[in-house]
Amino acid sequence: MTKEQLGAAVKKGDIDTVVVAFTDMQGRLMGKRVDAEYFMESAAHGEAVEGCNYLLAVDMDMDPVPGYAMANWESGYGDFDMIPDFATLRRIPWLEGTALVLSDVAWHDRSPVKASPRQVLRAQIDRAKAMGFEPMFGTELEFYLMKETFAQAHSKNYTDLTPSVPYILDYHVLATSYDEPFIRAVRKGMKEAGIKVESSKGEAWPGQQEINFHFSDALTMADNHVIYKNGIKEMANQNGCSVTFMAKPDHRWIGSSCHVHSSLWKDGRNTFDGESDTFRRYLAGHIACAAEIAIFLAPNINSYKRYAAASWAPTTLAWGHDNRTCGFRIVGHGQHLRTESRIPGADVNPYLAIAALIAAGLHGIEQKLELGPAFQGNAYESDVQRFPHALRDAIAALEEGKMARKAFGDEVVDHYLNYARTEQSQFDKVVTGYERERLFERG
Repeated sequence: MTKEQLGAAVKKGDIDTVVVAFTDMQGRLMGKRVDAEYFMESAAHGEAVEGCNYLLAVDMDMDPVPGYAMANWESGYGDFDMIPDFATLRRIPWLEGTALVLSDVAWHDRSPVKASPRQVLRAQIDRAKAMGFEPMFGTELEFYLMKETFAQAHSKNYTDLTPSVPYILDYHVLATSYDEPFIRAVRKGMKEAGIKVESSKGEAWPGQQEINFHFSDALTMADNHVIYKNGIKEMANQNGCSVTFMAKPDHRWIGSSCHVHSSLWKDGRNTFDGESDTFRRYLAGHIACAAEIAIFLAPNINSYKRYAAASWAPTTLAWGHDNRTCGFRIVGHGQHLRTESRIPGADVNPYLAIAALIAAGLHGIEQKLELGPAFQGNAYESDVQRFPHALRDAIAALEEGKMARKAFGDEVVDHYLNYARTEQSQFDKVVTGYERERLFERG
């Protein structure tokens, strides 16, 4: 949708609300609902929409967290500007009379808020373009569909929830037919919102689902990812059910992944064709830097619960051709050749994950890193280097590394280190159900 089309729809009364949003550290859409007529009088003519800068310095519970240089009590938690990117403007068909536009976050002088996830990704795309590359990405998000509403799940403390189908429905046509009224509505809604749908399927555990979208340039893919993730939750709420993108909703279940496919293009062609030097160095960068960028690929305590042998989630940094036991799976041929990082879970922030993978890949190209031989066999049972298996290990790897600081800058790295340290510190203080179940009576 163009600004002109929006203006015409507003005049007709078809659209009365414009959601102006950006993505926070946790990958959530934050912003305001703006009266559509006022939006056309103001933001459509270049005015910014203001928001409190604490939105990039809070935890999941929206509590302000100390330690952030860009926003704190000492500076008074002022505002920053949300500057609409009209290339993202679209109707939201599942919300009546509503359009949405994503924004870049800037200070009042229009300089970028560097720690904003979309700005972090933009900076890495600019690096790639300066080297002559257009990064192309696809993300595959898995999720669990539950019969309880979000309110009911909350009242049950998110335990003993009921999957939409009580048995494994991986590629199962009959079982997915039971969920098809909702999944079809999601596919149609996303397509009408301008996100090109490829397919949907059941996944590897009861109630687990996946909807896949067509690959695109890196920024568009991340934008589509967050719109879809927010939108399917809104649609679940409307349909009396719930979805979760937790990496590991239950320790007895298979985790939910976000496999990230990537390639570098130049002059309309995929430079990975034929497993070129560019391909090999790019992949070598991913492997060499995986531990250092771990908090961007696995940002939560729960993220690391997913990495378990024989669980479809990787445990090693092995790479192999069409080998799902490896952390990096190579798929496609010729112009379709691409890397698939199987490390991120469904809880990942796509802007940060994609930015980190671009940074690591460009590092491999710049340093002409050598790629070892492809792994064959069961990588779970190999002695290949492991991906960090706890957030505290990922924090240590970023603290000790040099690539990320060079690629992102100190401001960004220090910001996300503070985020990760906060997540670890908060978890360390919590008494869990695991402890009560083991110790309340028997301890």
